Amino acid sequence: MKRLLILLFTATFLLFTFASPGSAESFSDLGVNHRAEREINYLKIGDIVSGTSATRFSPNKQVTRGEAAAMIGRALQYSSGNSSTNFKDVSSSYFASGYINDAYKNGILSGYPDGTFRPNKSVTRGEMALMLNRAFNLGGSNTSSSGTVLMNLGIAQGYPDGTFGLNKTLIRSDFAVFLARSINEELRTRRASVSFSKKALVNADVLNVRSGPSIKYPVVNKLETGTQVNIGYSIGKWAYISVGGSKGFVHQDYLSINSLQGSSGTKNPLSDETIIIDPGHGYPDTGASGYGIYEKDVVLDTALRLNTYIKKSPFAVVMTRDRDTKIELKDRVSKAQNANGDLFVSIHANSFNGSGHGTETYYYSASQNPNVNQSKAAAKYIQNRLLEAWELNDRGVKNGDFHVIRENSMPAVLVELGFIDNKTDNDKLRSPQWRELAAKAIYLGILDYYHHYQKKDVASLYQQLGASPSEKLH
Repeated sequence: MKRLLILLFTATFLLFTFASPGSAESFSDLGVNHRAEREINYLKIGDIVSGTSATRFSPNKQVTRGEAAAMIGRALQYSSGNSSTNFKDVSSSYFASGYINDAYKNGILSGYPDGTFRPNKSVTRGEMALMLNRAFNLGGSNTSSSGTVLMNLGIAQGYPDGTFGLNKTLIRSDFAVFLARSINEELRTRRASVSFSKKALVNADVLNVRSGPSIKYPVVNKLETGTQVNIGYSIGKWAYISVGGSKGFVHQDYLSINSLQGSSGTKNPLSDETIIIDPGHGYPDTGASGYGIYEKDVVLDTALRLNTYIKKSPFAVVMTRDRDTKIELKDRVSKAQNANGDLFVSIHANSFNGSGHGTETYYYSASQNPNVNQSKAAAKYIQNRLLEAWELNDRGVKNGDFHVIRENSMPAVLVELGFIDNKTDNDKLRSPQWRELAAKAIYLGILDYYHHYQKKDVASLYQQLGASPSEKLH
């Protein structure tokens, strides 16, 4: 498969062995031998459950609908603030009003025909089962099927007579057990129920893996850019992942899905294409400067905007850096190669004593790079789109002897957006609106490359932006 790197690379993963779900100081009314102690303390770490006092959990107290909404809402990181609701008996001052409002909007909870929610009413096992199925997409559509799903997944147990006890009320400790097991597969009584079928790549420099779906849970390991992970399920904005048989939670903003399916249910061919975005420089290396701004900041912001465009497509995307930190040139290349990138785009800004101005794009032409034609074509399409968007002086598509494109074994280009020490160019480099246009232009240039050179079907991606292919340039 042809590898064209947008200079934001991937890398191999770090040693990845997850710890146990975690531990916290227990409530005074939960002894170490209490049957729900592990699950309750797991939820306590993430502030998903709270006690009836500072020291007591009251495990045998009936759980109310308001309490259930709060616990599910905290797990999904819904709004904890006061909010008006659709229910006449839930005022904005009620402690769980924000959670109830968000859970209602997301179809997890409903009220009664008379317009009430009845927040102080005890929850039945059937209601609990339906809430959890809706909150975590477990598959149940009513109380009966939801109870069956929980038993099949090892989240809940039935009664000795084989029934689920749909109409029996629930105590706080039991609700906590079922909630914790819904969140963390490792707490379930049956472990073979999760299929890690969706694949993704880490797109952050270093991604923390946690024992639960919140930054309040401890970091149990770290993954480097480009690590491929398998996703089992989502808890709000967090993904439960597996790598090499080890599991844990990561925030989905730092994953690029590379196994998207086409509309027919078959694998989209574009999901095999990985684009590497490389913002040049990084603290303490500021790069060029002019009129109070630094190259490192301009190109990082542009790259992050480009990353947003690509993440909305079937392409996989990896950035060499997503924050203000320096990465050595050789490490950028090695990470890109380890990620098996298909397009490498490095983003920079120029300078030349205030007299230079305009946009230029480089590729490397030498015998050791087997992808000269691909690199040159990509450079032409990206340069063309940038000129249309920014209307700066056309400095052309050129052969350039830059490390990140010279040492690459895949198609690679280096973009110089403009001259940061030239007032006209600087006005656009410093503007968020113009950087957004630059990111969109680079993305369209990538689509043009795949459309014209690689003969890939990217028509729907043009349509998303109300755009169409450029003329053929290679």
